[in-house]
Amino acid sequence: MTIESISKAEVRARIEQLAIIPSVRATNPDDALFAAEAVTRGGLPIVELTTTVPKATELIAHLVKKHPRMIVGAGTVLDLETARACLDAGAKFITSPGLDLDIVEFTLRAGVIAMPGALTPSEIIAATKAGADFVKLFPCSQLGGVDYLHALKGPFPQVSFIAAGGVNQQTAGKYLSAGATAVGIGADLIPPRAIAIREAAWIEELARRYVKTVKYARHPD
Repeated sequence: MTIESISKAEVRARIEQLAIIPSVRATNPDDALFAAEAVTRGGLPIVELTTTVPKATELIAHLVKKHPRMIVGAGTVLDLETARACLDAGAKFITSPGLDLDIVEFTLRAGVIAMPGALTPSEIIAATKAGADFVKLFPCSQLGGVDYLHALKGPFPQVSFIAAGGVNQQTAGKYLSAGATAVGIGADLIPPRAIAIREAAWIEELARRYVKTVKYARHPD
């Protein structure tokens, strides 16, 4: 099965299954490509490539073509023009640090996973009413952490939350146990130093540890 043939429902199912979304931030396309391929080899064939990476849309298109089983999404999407370019490049989900209803609507019309950022109950309600597939709770660790997510799951049991922002190996499992559908991980999974010295094995090992974290959170016995 190629990524082009994967339906939106299948992309959603893969996100729910893997429960870890690696966020790739880098200062150049080569570094981002190195990181994306390393986490995939480590057992996480999904990446959120942030649009802060130079030539991000070109790299999304390259990853989609070169790695047909990798789910490639676009992160830090802040305007409609960027969202359109990322979808044209083949991105399978669009995520932002905040809530832009125009981006959500555009993404949903295109038949692609919409994952807007939100933090307050009002933003969560707005994102849900707009039809967002997931709501990225960002930055969660800095503003309440696991306790905040747990509190939100009371009034919003139906919302599929992605906890992102400061999540690490020590807290990822706690977020999943508290009700997060998945967690977004940046530097704790893809250390800038590992990229700088081209230590792929370092990133691959961290990816494997996160895979184990998900398994333990779901089956602690």
